[in-house]
Amino acid sequence: MTPPLQSDLHLLVRQKCVEQGLEISAENLAQLLREISPVMPLGQRLNVVNEILLAFEGMGPLAPLLLRPDLTDIVVNSCKDVWIDCGTGMQRVDASWVDEAALRNFAIRLAGLAHRRLDDAVPWVDARLPNGLRLHAVIPPLSTHGTTISLRIPALETMTLDHLVRLGSLSHNGALLLKQIVQSGASFVVCGGTGSGKTTVLNAMLAHVPHDKRIVVIEDSTELAIKHPHVVSLAARPANIEGVGEVTMRTLVRQALRMRPDRLIVGEVRGVEVADLLTAFNTGHEGGAVTIHSNSAQTVTARFEALGFMAGLTREAINAQLVGGLQVVIELGRLSSGQRQLRSVNVLEQDSSGHALVIPAFDLATGSRSLPGYDTLQSHMEMH
Repeated sequence: MTPPLQSDLHLLVRQKCVEQGLEISAENLAQLLREISPVMPLGQRLNVVNEILLAFEGMGPLAPLLLRPDLTDIVVNSCKDVWIDCGTGMQRVDASWVDEAALRNFAIRLAGLAHRRLDDAVPWVDARLPNGLRLHAVIPPLSTHGTTISLRIPALETMTLDHLVRLGSLSHNGALLLKQIVQSGASFVVCGGTGSGKTTVLNAMLAHVPHDKRIVVIEDSTELAIKHPHVVSLAARPANIEGVGEVTMRTLVRQALRMRPDRLIVGEVRGVEVADLLTAFNTGHEGGAVTIHSNSAQTVTARFEALGFMAGLTREAINAQLVGGLQVVIELGRLSSGQRQLRSVNVLEQDSSGHALVIPAFDLATGSRSLPGYDTLQSHMEMH
């Protein structure tokens, strides 16, 4: 019997811990691994145990929550108020600290794990922990009700478009279309609100980039884990305690253009780097992709305009570059139940006054093609 992949092992172990109500300990983990894969060599078993223990190291009252394989977010509002999201919306859980001082010390310790400072002089932190969790924390006086912590949990296994179909977030025909968009080389933007799954969908789509293409990824904090044989990842860096050493997203976009990317990917555009990104998409770097915070596809152009103004671009220049450099807008959202859903594929067109318009082309939930922009979408894919 072939042992499961390491990510599958982590998933199975966590599931069994939940089912059996076991504490996270080296002894319990080793026993579970012996049951799951009795032929696994001792050295490999020890490595897996150490990796799982590392994921829970220093997590205190939050450690039991991390056992849940479907966990995506943990938010701590105060020492007695903790919530989680497992893909269906926020739910309150039974986790707490003795008092505010204990919670504050916990947040400071997490910041220390990321080699970052959190104190009265620097009362917030945004960093990636060694176990892969994305940490954001704010302490008083900025957080008026006490220490606040937000943790984004990376998936144990990379979600695929087929997974999204099985979860009911995407139709089968919708998945086929998204694969075609990526393979065609059309440039696209994935939009949606906070926690709608933008990074997950971008990750899943980029797995279908042809394997002879070089992907260069730029992120503020590393989140994408693309299943592709030729990926280079760049991450921005904040200034150190002395206020020096900062490397911005804009700098990384400029550097990436000199790295011969076939596909230039920006995890999320949120600042002046939009100017260099749009320039790149308009000067021969086709097949690029980016995510952007926008509650609907119809507000994407307004979001790009706002970012472009920050970079000193005029509205006319922003709209011209949008239509010239991006062809497709993929909209995500949540149902009333909290479940994430891929809503639509849209195309960008220009009206008589030169403004970019978002035209619906395909309903991802139902698979319907009977939308005004479908023919334009097909022509974009054929052109690329």
